[in-house]
Amino acid sequence: MAIILRLDRVMADRKMSLNELSERVGVANVNLSKLKTGKVSAIRFSTLNAICRVLKCQPGDILEYAEDDGDDISAEDP
Repeated sequence: MAIILRLDRVMADRKMSLNELSERVGVANVNLSKLKTGKVSAIRFSTLNAICRVLKCQPGDILEYAEDDGDDISAEDP
């Protein structure tokens, strides 16, 4: 399974730069850059909330679930 970050797409749709989003959200530019490029393994709900508020979007606009071909969820069930 993979979670794909689509922050770059939403920002482009809103014509918002990384610097502007960083200022409006109150999160360091470097941290938003990592989110934008998908180089993170977690995101705080408070950060996600602030991003969605500023970009006027839903979390599902930024986060996407993609199932890998080899994933077998039933193997993880007790």
